Amino acid sequence: MSAELGSMLVKAGQITEDQLSKALNLKDKNKTPFGSALVEIGAIKTEEELADFIGKQLNMGTLRLGDVELNPEIVKLIPSDIARKFNVIAVSKLSKTLIVAIADPNNVYVLDAVKFITGCNIQPVISPEKSIEKAIKNYYQDDSGVDEILKGMEDDEELEVVSVDEEELSVSDLQSAVQDKPLVRLVDSIIKEAVRVGASDIHIEMYEKRIRVRYRIDGILQEMAPIPFKYRAAIISRIKIMSELDISERRHPQDGRIKIKLDQRTVDLRVSVLPTIFGEKVVMRILDPDALMVDMTRLGFNQKSLACFSSAITLPFGIILVTGPTGSGKTTTLYSALKQINNPDINIMTAEDPVEFNFDGINQVAVKSKIGLTFAAALRSFLRQDPDVIMLGEIRDTETAEIAIRAALTGHLVFSTLHTNDAPSSINRLIDMGIPNYLVSSATRLIMAQRMTKKMCTSCKRPYRLTDDDVLSLRVPDECVPTRDVFESPGCDDCNGTGLSGRAGIFEVMPISGAIERMILDRATDVEIGEQAVKEGMLTLRMAAVEKMIKGEISLKEIYSVTGEV
Repeated sequence: MSAELGSMLVKAGQITEDQLSKALNLKDKNKTPFGSALVEIGAIKTEEELADFIGKQLNMGTLRLGDVELNPEIVKLIPSDIARKFNVIAVSKLSKTLIVAIADPNNVYVLDAVKFITGCNIQPVISPEKSIEKAIKNYYQDDSGVDEILKGMEDDEELEVVSVDEEELSVSDLQSAVQDKPLVRLVDSIIKEAVRVGASDIHIEMYEKRIRVRYRIDGILQEMAPIPFKYRAAIISRIKIMSELDISERRHPQDGRIKIKLDQRTVDLRVSVLPTIFGEKVVMRILDPDALMVDMTRLGFNQKSLACFSSAITLPFGIILVTGPTGSGKTTTLYSALKQINNPDINIMTAEDPVEFNFDGINQVAVKSKIGLTFAAALRSFLRQDPDVIMLGEIRDTETAEIAIRAALTGHLVFSTLHTNDAPSSINRLIDMGIPNYLVSSATRLIMAQRMTKKMCTSCKRPYRLTDDDVLSLRVPDECVPTRDVFESPGCDDCNGTGLSGRAGIFEVMPISGAIERMILDRATDVEIGEQAVKEGMLTLRMAAVEKMIKGEISLKEIYSVTGEV
């Protein structure tokens, strides 16, 4: 119960200021309900007496839950997780009005949350906290008898499901479409080499008198050997045929997909064709399951941040957000989290645009906005599929955000992404999207911002000593820079002169603590929330990057590149 109720009791002469202080201290220390704390210190005789007093003061009805029998169907209009968290229970329903028993009717956040979830007008009645807790325990028992039902099904004959694969173009069909065998080998070799060197994208660009091919390796575009200009139209046609696109259409963008087999493994390529003034540009995103790193221990977390994030992904309900710009590794992090919790006893469902990798045991849905299958539409359907965990590729609009919040408040663990610069700013981004701050504070469990950093090449890495100006420019606490002896990498043949080899993430992990929840309710600024999170042990992106520099993984220049100069 709130301190406001305590002040009401003092003002009415029911308790003294000293008793109020003792009760609040006992409540905070032992997590004791406020009414029970008042009884324990002898300020009031019973919680029923307190409920009667509140009812008279607020001109509101009271209810002794032990004296009535509730309708289980009405009770379960409020999900069990919400009932237990807020200590509230549905009593009866009259038309569009839901009567709920609550110990503190001054807590408008609880009443608004229940209204949001149930879609009903809420009429509170007052009951003692312990009575509500007892009723919740009684009415939310799991008495479904699922094990008994399954025993009777053991001998049932299982239906055989036959899958029908889409017809694939044969090798002969592809060769007849483009007769020039050297051209076929050329395009194939471009793709094979990109996969071999670990590229994430292939760019084929047309200019007035040349064709440029570039691979994106470790986040950097690197130019490859030039291709004879006379093959420009044939190369695009070959790629279009492979991805089943219209080779006669050259005025409009087209999107397709190629699935190839390399060294006994399947690799997907997402193809985008875009008309430019000198011809069509092609970008192929390589989706190689063997290159996907979905082991959270290898993503770049430090020990404390990993423990914090690992703990959050095992929670029974709430929202976990991963934020950052495109290419910061958000999807990889979410896939890693889902893989870690993927067990036969939970139902995991994802809505993605597009589905980049397939995982056994996870139900994945590809969003198709053109036919109305948006993130919001997919999420609504998910809620009828008995999910335990839901992953949304991105929260893009208010509708999706509202349904995600509703899902999180009704006993589901929801993972999603936002495009924000850091973890604290995600709070006000949700509020700006129209989500009430009390729902954001209730539903959100952890927010993590991340970036991908480029690691130094180990072949050319050499010592570097930070100057006074370098240390000042980092703008981090002194304890974050325990030594000035770090490294730099000027470039060598092994890294093609880039000085870089491989990537690792930096993470800003912000659990939503009780203090931060209260700040959200008070509409604190991003800066204020960030300062509180740092006090509680959060490493900012800059601090996490400096930590990697001290460990010899990244350079000072990379810190500025990833987190910006301040």
